[in-house]
Formats: sequence, structure tokens, C-alpha cells
Amino acid sequence: MSSTRSQENRRQALAGWFFVSPALLGLIIFLVVPIVLALYVSFTNWDGLSNPLGGDVKWVGLHNYQQLLTHDGLTRTTFAGALRNNFWFVLFVVPAQTALALWLAVLVNNKFLKGRSFFRTAFYFPSITSSIAITLVFLFLFQGGGAVNGILNWFGIHGPNWLADSRGVIHVWLSGVGITKPPGWTQHTVMGQSLWDWFSGPSIAMMVIIFLVIWTTSGTFMLMFLAALQNVNEDLYEAGELDGAGPWQRFRYVTLPSLRPTLLLVLTLGLIGTWQVFDQIYLTGNNPATRTPAYMSFDQSFQNNHFGVGSAIAFLLFALIMVLTLLQRRILPEEID
Repeated sequence: MSSTRSQENRRQALAGWFFVSPALLGLIIFLVVPIVLALYVSFTNWDGLSNPLGGDVKWVGLHNYQQLLTHDGLTRTTFAGALRNNFWFVLFVVPAQTALALWLAVLVNNKFLKGRSFFRTAFYFPSITSSIAITLVFLFLFQGGGAVNGILNWFGIHGPNWLADSRGVIHVWLSGVGITKPPGWTQHTVMGQSLWDWFSGPSIAMMVIIFLVIWTTSGTFMLMFLAALQNVNEDLYEAGELDGAGPWQRFRYVTLPSLRPTLLLVLTLGLIGTWQVFDQIYLTGNNPATRTPAYMSFDQSFQNNHFGVGSAIAFLLFALIMVLTLLQRRILPEEID
């Protein structure tokens, strides 16, 4: 009897592997193999014009990584600038898009709101519209003589040339309060960039991309929060109301704890997505004020034919995302002890 059952289990396991083998084969060919090849390329000087496994490709070991992290030079300075830009981008976008998505979800979840289906569609629509098309619209809006500056002119405000302005917003604010020269301690350098540059804040050009991404991604995360809100037990709200809890107290002590797993998911997806931003940066051109590691990887590979350096940037970015994601999950555990 046990032998028959064992044979049946083996047949079922074999049938399972047979049915998943096409998808598994596709993943291996189109995902695993390219990743392994890209990792190999990151240790070579491949120029993209020959066979990467041929004899013309030279193995350079960690040289590409050293160029990015330790060797003084233009490559390291450019990479540090891209990291700085992306760091401020993440710092501004992730909290803002999460807060906006949660606020929109609470708003459209209100059972007393009329036309909830319309508002859900309207808030979600930017998320499904082509990012290329929306970015081009933003480029026209934020030109020096665009609609945004036209509106500011009505109020007597002379707007900047947004997408060409490389000034950091923190530097602009400091100059507004009379601090125009960097303190001495900010002249110390990290990866070829001074601390004064690291703490300049996002450039005015990057702020345009920040507004764009917040507007286009909040709708997707709104739906995640909305699905979680609709699963919150109404009895908890009624119990809180009977105990004298006001709207803010019910939101803080009932809604937020119930949304904790969804909140962690939204923050994780937001963190990963913002470190991978590319298409909006590509459309704004090769602007040092908006350059990100993802764009620099593309630029080094397909524009400069330095595929080894481009692949190294990709894997450094992968490692950075993994570390930050694990750190975030450590700081914000899914369950409260």
C-alpha cells in the first residue's frame, strides 16, 4: 500500500514538473541566463561590439567596481552625483506618494461620498497612462515659457527655467536666508563629491520629475490601500466610536494598525521603483542634475560602449536596493510585537 502511494506521489510530482517546465524554461532562458551573463560582463571590458564570451574580451576583475567606488576620476564623481540625485528623489517621493495614496484611499472609501467610482477612476487614470506621454506633457508645462511659469507670473513670481536649473532646493533655501558660502566642514569629500554637494537637496530640475512621479504612482498605491480598507472589520470602528474615539483617533488606532502589511508593501514597492527610475530621466536628456544610476548604467553601456561599467552599476544598484529593502523591513516589521 505504501509502495503504491509512493509511486502515485512520484507520478504527481513528475506531472507537476512537466506542466511548469515551459514557464520554468522561459524564466531560465530569458531571466537567469541574462543575469548571469551581465554579472560576467561586469568583470570584463566588453564593448558590446563583439562576442562577450570570445577571446577579444579581457577579464578585468573588480576594476569596473573600483572605478565606480574607489578610483578618483570622472566615472566615480559622475556615479556619486547620480547616487545623490536618486537618494533625494527617493527621500521626497516615497513618503509623499505613500501619504497621498493613503489619503486618496480614505477619501474614496468614504461611504457618504457621491460618485466614488468616478473619483477612483480619475485618481487611478494617471497610473495607466503612458509615462512617456505624461513626461512629454510635463516637459511642455515646465519650460521656461511654459504654463507653470505663466501662472506664476500672474502672482508676480518669476519662475525658473525648471528643467535646466541644477541648483539644489536646500541650497536655494539657504541662500534665501543669507547662507551663500559653504561652511568649512562641508568641504570634505565622499566619492569625489563634497558634503556641501551631497546635502544640496534635489535639484529644481529633479523636483519636476518628483512631482511627475508622485502624481503618476499614487493612484496604483491608492488601490492597494483601498482594498485593505475595505477588509477592515467595521466592528472595530463601532467599538472605537462607543469608547468615545474621534475620527483621528479611530484612524490612528484602528485604521493604521490594520493597514500595516499593506503600508509595508507600498513602501517596499515605492523604494524599489524609485531607485529604478529611468524613462522620465531619459526623456529629460543627459542632464547631470537629474541623472540616476539606472540612467547612468544605460548611458555607459549603450552610449559609451562601456558595458562592463554599465553592468557593474546595475549590480551595485541591485545590492543597494536589497540592503535598503531589508533595512526597511527591519525597521518596519509587518507584525507588531
